Amino acid sequence: MFKRRRPAVQIKTAEQVELMRAAGLLVGRTLELLRASVRPGISTLDLDTVAEQHIRDHGGVPSFKGYHGFTGTICASVNEEIVHGIPNGGKVLRDGDVISIDCGAIVEGWHGDAAVTVPVGEITPELRTLLDVTETSLWHGLAAGRAGARMTDMSHAIETYVRSQGPYGIVEGYGGHGIGTEMHMDPLIPNHGAPGHGPVLEPGMCFAVEPMVNLGTKDTVELDDGWTVVTGDGRYSAHFEHTFAVTPDGPRVLTALDEGREWFAKLGITASA
Repeated sequence: MFKRRRPAVQIKTAEQVELMRAAGLLVGRTLELLRASVRPGISTLDLDTVAEQHIRDHGGVPSFKGYHGFTGTICASVNEEIVHGIPNGGKVLRDGDVISIDCGAIVEGWHGDAAVTVPVGEITPELRTLLDVTETSLWHGLAAGRAGARMTDMSHAIETYVRSQGPYGIVEGYGGHGIGTEMHMDPLIPNHGAPGHGPVLEPGMCFAVEPMVNLGTKDTVELDDGWTVVTGDGRYSAHFEHTFAVTPDGPRVLTALDEGREWFAKLGITASA
């Protein structure tokens, strides 16, 4: 009987991590531009156009466009749509909506990948709390991504924080992943589970961590378009993501403009220098 080997995790050199930082900065700045562009009356296709123009104007290539036939530069998922929403000129944002914008870019062959969920106009306090809980859970997951930890330590940190905040649905079957010369690489990083499992984290490993949290059930349905994933009960969802590198000094968040220092300071954690 043969023991099944875990897939190898790509290790980057310091120079390669810097190239990933360039891709990550481009993604981070694109998301800031998109966040500022979100308003009632704009379509998800309008946002997609803004993203593609910005990425290409700054020397990058959209990661998502053409990926397994996907037609957009961003995934634009509105309200009950969790992930992989296809940009559409007929999908116009309204006051009170929330939109998850997932964006990826390639610079010199290296990928960055991140997502934010943005309120459209005024949203309810319940939705505001959902966004806050999901984003904070992301940072708890990132903070657990230290050299010597195990992969599911990040999963457990995300789940533990979300469970402490209320009866939210943590999406299963979708999650974070390795990233580098490809957008999606081994391993898959779930947003739930026991700690202490999976590969030991080593400097030079890079991962995208991305919790998806629903107001109601964790159940999901994939629509007939073959991409869009929605909540099983029609209630709203939130999604946040960052790409980070494991370093000897702590996690370095490659898609955050400040590399995560502000958020890690809130959590009482020292980020990588």
